Amino acid sequence: MKKITTLLLILLATSVGFSQEDERPDNTGDNFSLEGALALFKKSNSLEEFEKLLNEENNNVNNLDLNDDNDIDYIMVDDIREGDTHVIVLSTYVNDKEKQDIAIIGIEKTGNESATLQIEGDADLYAENTFVEPNEVVESSTGGKGGPSVSELYTKQVIVNVWFWPSVRFLYAPTYVVWHSPWRWSFYPKWWKPWRPYKYHVFYNRCAPHRVYYHRVPARRVILAHKMYAPRRNHSTVVVHNNRRTTVVRNNNRNTTVVPKNTRGNVKTVRVKKTNPKRVRTSGGRR
Repeated sequence: MKKITTLLLILLATSVGFSQEDERPDNTGDNFSLEGALALFKKSNSLEEFEKLLNEENNNVNNLDLNDDNDIDYIMVDDIREGDTHVIVLSTYVNDKEKQDIAIIGIEKTGNESATLQIEGDADLYAENTFVEPNEVVESSTGGKGGPSVSELYTKQVIVNVWFWPSVRFLYAPTYVVWHSPWRWSFYPKWWKPWRPYKYHVFYNRCAPHRVYYHRVPARRVILAHKMYAPRRNHSTVVVHNNRRTTVVRNNNRNTTVVPKNTRGNVKTVRVKKTNPKRVRTSGGRR
């Protein structure tokens, strides 16, 4: 009887372990809604307002805790401008020295009253080539003079002109001064109160409304913005990517690669030679 009871307890513990593992998203960046960020950007009247909206819990956009301190990370907003192109960088500090970019919003002016944009998730946190843009569908037909039948109607997605978004008009106003977030590690606005991260399935459901009007696309559209940003990208040397069964880390300044707690609650530290820039992969780990 004792053996049966012991076996049942082991099976129960194993099933709980797997259920906990399934709570994690496919990629660390999935805990930040790119669709939600665009929704907030669209209605913002300035980049300062946009930054504040990103860091309010009830907007259901940010669920990131990259440094595993059980507090949501504060998201900072900075602008890079060259001519008629802007790159809005969303980033956070993971400690007092290291900064990790989360995503960028690239905006390119395409005419006197036209502009296009995309938000791109950082490659350390999201799947490769993760792009999101406004979603607009129009109805077309292939019918003749007599009008199309129902079977001849079809829909297609079109590039959205974002020129009349308040946030975009703000960036292209003659009096605009390039915005840089005034906040830093341990120096945050008084109104901000961090909250504990939600379980991923809870967060995913809470930010579902954002995915109605913004969708993922397979290709980069704002080429100039990406070229401007690439040499200025910030990335941390600590945990930068998380699959459900693989944690990828980079060497830190002390020549030590730290693998955070795994599903068994253990912490593993691996010594890495300074001359070896390769990533260390540990199956079953989580950030």
